[in-house]
Amino acid sequence: MTAADARAVAERTARASYGRLVAILAAPTRDLALAEDALADAFEQALTTWPSRGVPDNPEGWILTVARNRQRDVFKSAAHRTSAPLEEGDGVIDIDAAFPDLDALPDKRLELLFVCAHPAIDVSIRTPLMLQTVLGLEAAQIARAFAVPAPAMAQRLVRAKRRIRDAGIPFTVPSRDQMADRLPVVLEAIYGAFAIDWDSTSDSSLTGEALYLAVTLAALLGTEPEAFGLAALIALSSSRAPAREVDGAFVPLDAQDPARWDAALIAEGEAYLRRAHELASAAPTAGRRFQLEAAIQSAHVARFFGAETDWVAIRALTAALVEVSPTLGARVSLAAVTARLDGAAAGLAALEGIPETFDPARRLRVVLEEEEMSGMDADAHRIVSPTSD
Repeated sequence: MTAADARAVAERTARASYGRLVAILAAPTRDLALAEDALADAFEQALTTWPSRGVPDNPEGWILTVARNRQRDVFKSAAHRTSAPLEEGDGVIDIDAAFPDLDALPDKRLELLFVCAHPAIDVSIRTPLMLQTVLGLEAAQIARAFAVPAPAMAQRLVRAKRRIRDAGIPFTVPSRDQMADRLPVVLEAIYGAFAIDWDSTSDSSLTGEALYLAVTLAALLGTEPEAFGLAALIALSSSRAPAREVDGAFVPLDAQDPARWDAALIAEGEAYLRRAHELASAAPTAGRRFQLEAAIQSAHVARFFGAETDWVAIRALTAALVEVSPTLGARVSLAAVTARLDGAAAGLAALEGIPETFDPARRLRVVLEEEEMSGMDADAHRIVSPTSD
């Protein structure tokens, strides 16, 4: 096997399993930085070992074993430095006993998401922390999404990880009475990963991970309409990915061939949206942001079934979205729909009416004028960071 082959396998393993492995390694120690360092060492060892010895049958398991050994070495070294006796259970965490079988492990990423949303973690860094530790985004990618300098974001992430370790925050899904404060941030992080990856194709690992986590979270909680709304939003949006690009060129929504949309994802998303609506009817005071976004996507999917797009309904849904979540993205979307129904001048006027605090919207003006406010993808609002307020 060549070094290039080994690197390709290592990269695939990292894309598919990074967040899961970090969560597994950090759960017994509560030390995210150590887990990431151990994992980095394991991948480095893989790149030097696999070319000569071959890729193991279970690359993920191999990486986890090497990383756990690295953690064990660190704890033993720390015990030696303090002259503490290495008696069983005294000063050394038995990582192997905590997680004896990789295939039998639960998915610890959801626990890690809620750890990152703990009240002890500053609210401004919770979503970035989740995006990095659970979903594997680099600090530079996150910094671009939040429009902050990369070094500053990296420093804030380091401080947040240190806070988790020093405060001894437990790796558990919180009780119901604690859930309300943490759930919105967890949902935002999953959505943020999907939105950052929006331009990728349907087989993108990050988009798939976001959908998996949203569905798993919805099933785990069972009665949270916004969790099902987020699962519906990601599934319905992702269903159009196969038609969004042809021969390397972006295809606007109006020009897409609905026959190329993913029927299975459409059916899945519609089922999640129905469940969200049922739960929301029983809890009318619950948040509605992701349910409204999913409903907008459902309206666009009508073309798959041979129906015309109901732009009046989409404007009403988008206006409601602006009311409950007045982000830059929602406001730009409303301007685009207004142009669709009332003409380009009305759409541009709506865009100009966005408050000055939303300066990034000005960057879209040229795009909207060139497109004459038509032919834009329904998700044009994702041109701007989904986390912008």
